[in-house]
Amino acid sequence: MKISELLKQKEVTISCELFPPKKGSGLAKAHEVVREMAKLKPAYMSVTYGASGGISEHTVDIANEVQNVNGITALAHLTCASSGRDKIQEVLAQLQEKKIENILALRGDIPANLDFPLPNQYHHASELIEEIKAFGDFCIGGACYPEGHPEAESIEKDIDNLKRKVEAGCAFLTTQMFFDNDILYNFLYRALKKNIEVPVIAGIMPITNASQMTQIASLSGGSILPRRFRAMVERFADNPAALKQAGIAYATDQIIDLIANGVTHVHIYAMNKPDVAGAIFDNLSEIYHAE
Repeated sequence: MKISELLKQKEVTISCELFPPKKGSGLAKAHEVVREMAKLKPAYMSVTYGASGGISEHTVDIANEVQNVNGITALAHLTCASSGRDKIQEVLAQLQEKKIENILALRGDIPANLDFPLPNQYHHASELIEEIKAFGDFCIGGACYPEGHPEAESIEKDIDNLKRKVEAGCAFLTTQMFFDNDILYNFLYRALKKNIEVPVIAGIMPITNASQMTQIASLSGGSILPRRFRAMVERFADNPAALKQAGIAYATDQIIDLIANGVTHVHIYAMNKPDVAGAIFDNLSEIYHAE
């Protein structure tokens, strides 16, 4: 099912993100993670395309495992920062063959020591979206940054760029992680003022170990961390079990607040941890009904 249709059919959706194994790693463990995550009955599962904009040889395989083996709608990531046009066409053909019709189109991080863009590369995600739309009948999603993209001159210019993605054919948007819901509410107001009216899916990352903190500022597009979030991490940094429990509770609280305030589509950056995603689903058992 196309995610654009799924979002219309279900009042509340909760989805999860997976990442494929690193190059050279076996698929058995990844397939096990997919099976365990599928038992939670998320609305869909997304599969990333490789760290730091890199190419994963397993993205199509994992997306196929999600959808055609485990019966959960798959959303395949596709980035163009390190992929030439020929590679993009190859992956699109593979996805089409597997009947995977949902793609999250991203520019991706520019790999180190790479002159970007090369003559055979797309400059922006909006160009990739246009190419995907021309290739076949895909439902295309895009990314957005509630705090503004780190490379953007301003939040206003970032939202102007976001509008170009939507106009190119983007049917829904997924946010980068954030830890203060007021930031998202402010972003949604700004986007609506620019007549961006496609569904926005809120991206939530449960922080379950202290090492994740070193990545947050760069990945979130900013470093606006609420006092209570910082206090939680500092208090339990030396107690992994306590931090995991607190992080799950914090993410659950964020999701409940979002749904209560009308943001009813949520995507969990589960970091391939079905137990963490499962704990959040359990906390929302009467709020989210998969059927």
